Amino acid sequence: MKKTRFTETQIVNVLKEVETGLKVDEICRKHGISPGTYYNWKSKYGGMEASDVKKLKDTQDENSKLKRMFADLSLENLALKDLLGKKALTTAERREAVGHLISFGLSIVKACTALTLSRATFYRKPRDWRKADAEVIDGLNDILHKSPQSGFWKCYTRLRLKGFKWNHKRVYRVYCLMGLNLKRRAKRVLPKRVPKPLEVIDYPNKQWALDFMYDTLYCGKSFRTLNVIDEGTRECLAIEVDTSLPAQRVVRVLEQLEEERGLPHQIRVDNGPELISATLTDWCDDRNIELAYIKPGKPQQNGFVERFNGSFRREFLDVYLFENLRQVRDMSWVWRLDYNDERPHESLGDLPPSVYRQKLLMENSNLGLSH
Repeated sequence: MKKTRFTETQIVNVLKEVETGLKVDEICRKHGISPGTYYNWKSKYGGMEASDVKKLKDTQDENSKLKRMFADLSLENLALKDLLGKKALTTAERREAVGHLISFGLSIVKACTALTLSRATFYRKPRDWRKADAEVIDGLNDILHKSPQSGFWKCYTRLRLKGFKWNHKRVYRVYCLMGLNLKRRAKRVLPKRVPKPLEVIDYPNKQWALDFMYDTLYCGKSFRTLNVIDEGTRECLAIEVDTSLPAQRVVRVLEQLEEERGLPHQIRVDNGPELISATLTDWCDDRNIELAYIKPGKPQQNGFVERFNGSFRREFLDVYLFENLRQVRDMSWVWRLDYNDERPHESLGDLPPSVYRQKLLMENSNLGLSH
């Protein structure tokens, strides 16, 4: 709104000059206003004193403040009603809230209206669902006693087959009140994996590959193995054996290999939970190691370690019966030494991996001397 250059008191004084006998044109010329402005002032402030103008100004300011307060309260009230109308509170909680408002002096009608609760619902006595639905509870408990892993629809179908006529909404309400609706584990969505060609640098300690394998002891207890190979020389760097191999254990194995022979530029892995965890990815990022993930369900993209796994399965895991983990660790250590130092590898020209590694080092050293 454009602010006038005359105050209310000045306007009243201008209007009083006409009462002294001066003409309107002279007054307008004197104060630099138009006749239209003068008559607008007269219609608004004519016959008023300076004190009356001040009271009018105060009243207008107070009315504007009250209007703003009313608008804010109306908005808050509308927002609260909209929130309560979206089932933010259960019926029992609404009934308790109405009682709280009544204790402050509100009538039952106003309190129920404010919380969108009907008066019939407020006057109705709450019932104990455990007593009202005792038969449903007993039926669910009988089914879950025989089949603890059954979900809701399995339980409901079994109840219907037994001849109970309860509808699924009542059964599900009791099922939830009993705390049986466990949260379903959602499969983690993996980022889109861009396949990388299975290209190998003919030099040791440039590209590694990791993978896990499973087997069982003679007593039936399962165990896992973490296999680490060098893709350039096909050399088996480590075989870690234990019942559980989380991401922290994988990092520990890599740290041991770092002390023995350093770290590679790239590690090719699949999308197992241990290999996509923040523990491993952060550790590799800190050391500028690239994790080359293969596509889910495409083990051929990690072909070198899969080929090693086949040999490890046929020549070791399927050949022996193991009594304990210590025996697996000791025997796998001996087998790894034989695999690296004695066993010929066809793709390496029938050379063992360790001999092929020495050959690569000598060729690269001779190439450097020739330059």
